[in-house]
Amino acid sequence: MKSFSYVTPQTPESAVALVSDEGRFLAGGMDLLGEMKERLVEPAVLVNIKALPGTREIAAAPEVWRIGANVTLAELAAHPGLRRQFPAIAQAAEEVGSPQMRNVATLGGNLAQHSRCWYYRHRDARCRKKGGPNCFARRDQNKYHALFTGCMCVSPAVSNLAMALAALDARVRLLRGRKATTLTIAELYASAWRTPAAHNSLAPEDLILGIDLPVAAGQRSVYLQVAEKSDFDWALVSCAAAARVEGKTLRDARIVLGAVAPIPWTVDAANRLLDGQEWSDELAGRVAETLLRDATPLAHNGYKVPIAHALVRRALARLVAEDP
Repeated sequence: MKSFSYVTPQTPESAVALVSDEGRFLAGGMDLLGEMKERLVEPAVLVNIKALPGTREIAAAPEVWRIGANVTLAELAAHPGLRRQFPAIAQAAEEVGSPQMRNVATLGGNLAQHSRCWYYRHRDARCRKKGGPNCFARRDQNKYHALFTGCMCVSPAVSNLAMALAALDARVRLLRGRKATTLTIAELYASAWRTPAAHNSLAPEDLILGIDLPVAAGQRSVYLQVAEKSDFDWALVSCAAAARVEGKTLRDARIVLGAVAPIPWTVDAANRLLDGQEWSDELAGRVAETLLRDATPLAHNGYKVPIAHALVRRALARLVAEDP
């Protein structure tokens, strides 16, 4: 590992000033430190943001909940009010890694997760995400890669929380240079579809401060995933769903698939199919078909298609269950 400086700023503004183009923000640090050990990144300075004011709170309000970027995944999973109001977030958080990891991993860090593609992670493979000419996963081993391949890099987004937050229409609060701004979850990941080297739309000096969650009366949400192991494993496919539920009628529904594209995958036409409709298994099947109509499986990951179908149907059934 290359030597680096380590600084602890006292304000978000000073953190942004210190990171510059050659630094990286450090919170939970599991992914960043792994990349440094593998020499995938060699920052000249690590800016410790764990103690920044205003980034460790979960603040409930009638219209919008605010969650700081440094709230740990363990805190998200255990928070009783969050579990009642936004169960998908708690469910997504408790699926991440091990209890030890969830005690240090943060909301902001999970949203800023980098690629787990084995070609990107291999120090000797100069894949397209690292500036090379080829995406090796397209023609070689691609068991864990994207189903939607109309992009230049088929490494899928792996943040559990991104899928739940996208379904819940969350906004990400950023400090971009000296300017405070907000992004939708779609905007946070949009560059990963357009630009092979990008994991997300964040520049090195973009600092996630937290997220805002709008409160909708009668809204229910759920997050489900399938992994090869029941604990301490990445999702093969995940699904988050949220809707206002009146009996078995769904309104303002949003369904999001994870681990199938470089971005959280949602299709407006699938969401529109649900709006104002009473749930049925037949309707859920049509929604799944619409979500997956543009899927183009690679040689080794076609198994993800039936898993995604099943998760969509289960998620929608869970939304309308009497005891979801």
